[in-house]
Amino acid sequence: MKERMNIDKAEPGIYKAMDAADKLVATFGLDKKLVELVRLRVSQINGCGYCVDMHSADAVKAGETHKRVFAMSAWWETPFFSDKERAAFKLIEEVTLIANMGVSEDTYQEARRHFSETEIAQLICTAIAPGSWNRIAISVHMIAE
Repeated sequence: MKERMNIDKAEPGIYKAMDAADKLVATFGLDKKLVELVRLRVSQINGCGYCVDMHSADAVKAGETHKRVFAMSAWWETPFFSDKERAAFKLIEEVTLIANMGVSEDTYQEARRHFSETEIAQLICTAIAPGSWNRIAISVHMIAE
């Protein structure tokens, strides 16, 4: 696979806007390991090799274990995650796959049991940012190194 273009050079404004979204997510009070696992899972769902590579490494840098990083593609089938994390993962999967059925009431209410409205808004934004990057990276064939 060959990179099609460097989107930062083609249109720097896009990169700046996306960078601003990432900087906003970094200011949230969410657990940094959870943020990285969310970014990883969104990238897995979207099939973005560049971002899966990056977020796997970032999760480990944030203190996440390799075991949990490796299990993210089947988080619901493992005992490695708390109910709170599972609620977050279910929510962000439905946000990422929004065209399938939206976010169900059951999923939203389970997230509300574990997170404040502010935290849910932050989780949604945390899913949207890498989802947008995935679409850019896949479209222009960004290459993981």
